Amino acid sequence: MIAYRQLKEVFLKDSSHPNHFQKEMITAEKLAWIRTAEHFRELLAEIRAEAELSVSEPMPILDFHTFKKFHEQGTRLEYEQLYFGRRGRLLSLSLAFIIDEDQKFLTSLEAIVWEICNEYSWALPAHLSYNEEKDSNHKLPHDVVDLFAAETAQALAEMLALVGDRLHPWIAQRVHQEIERRVFDPCFGSKRPFFWFSADHNWAAVCGGAVGVAAMLLMTDRERLAWAQTKVVNAMESFLSGYGEDGCCTEGAGYWTYGFGYYVYWAEMLYTFTNGEINMLQNDKARRIAQYASKVTLTSPDCVNYSDCESEVHFHPGLMSRLRVRLHIHTPNVVVPPSFHKDHTYRWAHQIRNLFWYEETQSAESGIISESVFFENAAWIIDKKATSSGLFAFSTKGGHNDEPHNHNDLGHFILHIAGDTLLSDLGPGMYTQDYFGERRYEHLHTSSLGHSVPVINGAVQQSGQDYTASVLQNEYSESTLRIKLDLTKAYGTESGLSSYIRQFSWSVKENERKSELEIEDQFEFTTVTTYEIIEHLISLYRPILQSGVICWRGNRGQAELQYDPSTLEAKVEEVQTHKHLGESQTVYRIALRAVGVADKVSLKWSLYGSAL
Repeated sequence: MIAYRQLKEVFLKDSSHPNHFQKEMITAEKLAWIRTAEHFRELLAEIRAEAELSVSEPMPILDFHTFKKFHEQGTRLEYEQLYFGRRGRLLSLSLAFIIDEDQKFLTSLEAIVWEICNEYSWALPAHLSYNEEKDSNHKLPHDVVDLFAAETAQALAEMLALVGDRLHPWIAQRVHQEIERRVFDPCFGSKRPFFWFSADHNWAAVCGGAVGVAAMLLMTDRERLAWAQTKVVNAMESFLSGYGEDGCCTEGAGYWTYGFGYYVYWAEMLYTFTNGEINMLQNDKARRIAQYASKVTLTSPDCVNYSDCESEVHFHPGLMSRLRVRLHIHTPNVVVPPSFHKDHTYRWAHQIRNLFWYEETQSAESGIISESVFFENAAWIIDKKATSSGLFAFSTKGGHNDEPHNHNDLGHFILHIAGDTLLSDLGPGMYTQDYFGERRYEHLHTSSLGHSVPVINGAVQQSGQDYTASVLQNEYSESTLRIKLDLTKAYGTESGLSSYIRQFSWSVKENERKSELEIEDQFEFTTVTTYEIIEHLISLYRPILQSGVICWRGNRGQAELQYDPSTLEAKVEEVQTHKHLGESQTVYRIALRAVGVADKVSLKWSLYGSAL
């Protein structure tokens, strides 16, 4: 990437410290446009309402009893709701003060900044070590820089850049002091770097990007800043290494928005700070990663959502707009920003850029396009066909069961009919200590029991780099996409498998607004004498079950499964689970039990999709 020497040369060309961020973000014309833009109307109403509540309601208290709950009970929500509530207060008060230029918010803004500076640790309890006095980096809790400590530093630094001259000087002084003590010194002055400097996933980009942005805004010593940015560059290089050359984010679209979003935020500030001399977006890999969002988008907000990714992803219009401007690529056509409360963490970096980066004249072409995508490194296959009745799409995946935010989901598939995702990926389960611990694959969302794959002789897929699925075929023939996956190595030895091949044949009759998906599973056994195969199909829609036919009916489309009742016995299993933030969820799992299984068997069924 970029060496310290090059950064130092560029940074030392200008020893001044102009407020590039304020100059780029805030102009009278931009503020006037934001206040009157129709697509910002609801968001601004939410921001103003939240700011008014922040003036009148008591400050959320982060007490010790709540702080230690994760360690004692393994639950995160109790403390995090209060912690993120403070970040929401900081965001709403800052935006209301900036956009409306209303002095009544100033006192409350200063109060929340002061209280955030008083917090024992900016890192979350879930990211702190309790086994030793210090963590593996030999840092005490208030010196640990995790995702949210880094984001807090960026938020406070950017807030200071935008409104600092109107705050009490003690507030500005305190922000400088706390970011220096809690973030800059542990990140850039320590002999032992945080693990995320060499991580190949979103932590490297979010932590590195947020800290890097804060440094460009607050560090006045240009040589020190160049050294700090060199370390950030190394983190970003590690982050990009986690992507294959295909640009696929195996963590899913939500984590793409998170990780690559912060990469872009840092890259853009570095570009501005160096007067365009350093452009970290102008490389082929970054460009391919930037195109990921449009490739996984289904009927918005639905997306292809493997791993710990929500089925609905609300891409940020500020980020999408900036990628179109800089790279001239197709991105999802997002105009209206997500609700203020959609992001329960109230990320400053996303929301501020939704308002100030969005370019009205840069709207993209229609967000629904026909395309066939093969992410070769990740082994994801996506085929999308736009019709007059909406999008028809199919996706499946190979790869291995040791991906970041991994689910045991090899051979799993998603079916999207006329705008409805009728056969689904459940996305993330409720984040707890167990969910990221040794019992991770006891959870429905992460286990293969929560995916549209079979249970073979009582065995489910196993986790780890050695449990793999390879793509043997991926080609169009006579308007039909034919896919063949070798799933033999996805299961452990207790399955008794000597071979398991899954084949898909997918076609869409665009004029008739119909689709057909044929599935054939071929099994061979050598190490067991009794055989049992149960095929699972996962949906969030309640199925209608008849002999030989199962139907899922959405709001715009329906899918009908036809099978031979002499070879498969069907039943519906209603499973209760919890989503990422603890919301209750009902999952409908079809169990197709094979009848008369021998040491070599082929199971076939067809799914017919149509618009309603």
